[in-house]
Amino acid sequence: MAQRCHASVMLKLPGSKIMKFKLDENFGSRTQELFRSAGHDIKSVLDEKIQGCSDKNLYKICCKEKRCLVTLDIDFADITRFSPSLCDGIAVIRLPINPSIVLLGQLINQFLNALDKTPMKKRLWVVEMGRIRIHESDLD
Repeated sequence: MAQRCHASVMLKLPGSKIMKFKLDENFGSRTQELFRSAGHDIKSVLDEKIQGCSDKNLYKICCKEKRCLVTLDIDFADITRFSPSLCDGIAVIRLPINPSIVLLGQLINQFLNALDKTPMKKRLWVVEMGRIRIHESDLD
């Protein structure tokens, strides 16, 4: 289980599962640091210089790399186009209108804390303030 050390910094405790994530282009260095501080293996669309690629192409890249996609793009919640059962999972972070950086950090921490309790693989997670909706389909 991850343990909160500071407001936005988390450390991975022994026995916690390290996951592979691809952060979409709408996340910056602060969000990347939250994932790294939690001990996860991350790659960023910005760092890989593939921003602007089609949603379909990004989905295929994540499937090939066996990475869970984390995005603000609600289009990825369409399971008829982007089946979570064919990849390592999709997490759509839902922000309210006019969000703050603090609120984004809270949602990311909520997501990271939930990972210690519930498996992400082959699932769609829609993360909203105070709740996470999980869609399961064709799980192995």
